[in-house]
Amino acid sequence: MAWGLRNISSRELSEWEAFYGLEPFGERKADYRAGIIAATVANVNLPSGHQAMGADDFFPEPQFDEAEDDEEPWVQQLAMAELITAAYGGQDLRSK
Repeated sequence: MAWGLRNISSRELSEWEAFYGLEPFGERKADYRAGIIAATVANVNLPSGHQAMGADDFFPEPQFDEAEDDEEPWVQQLAMAELITAAYGGQDLRSK
């Protein structure tokens, strides 16, 4: 994390965020791939007449990126940024 903060510009970080928007990577994508495989195996073994399962039926719950009931997604992202900053010994430079 510290290496990235020292060596990646704001522009490059923005480009990676845009790329992630088009081609997601990481654990969420890995969960989706595993869900596709699990659904395929389950569906070929279902008895006749049973409803087919989808990849999301095999996702671990709760999904990290799903906001709480009434919570805005940006609030959850801000909370995560605050946790990461504290975990790496950073300082919150926002005026309180």
